[in-house]
Amino acid sequence: MRTAPARRGAGVASLLLDHALHDARLRGVKRVLLETGSMAFFAPARAFYRKAGFSDCEPFGTYEDDPNSVFMTLVLEESSAESQGGIEVSQ
Repeated sequence: MRTAPARRGAGVASLLLDHALHDARLRGVKRVLLETGSMAFFAPARAFYRKAGFSDCEPFGTYEDDPNSVFMTLVLEESSAESQGGIEVSQ
């Protein structure tokens, strides 16, 4: 995910990630995995995902260990609003 420079800091990435994670929870997904770059250019992305609760993990799927990649995971927990069919949005 990449936000246009003019919109950075406006919460666009957070809204998109929150929406994707909410949808994943509604679909019964228990864990989300992602791959991002290891270079300095990707440091803001790694910090963003860590702030959202992601942690580093081993390569997954068909990925292999790669010095240019960082693999991250987040275990999803169902919120009380979602278990009742509602949507919980915080800004």
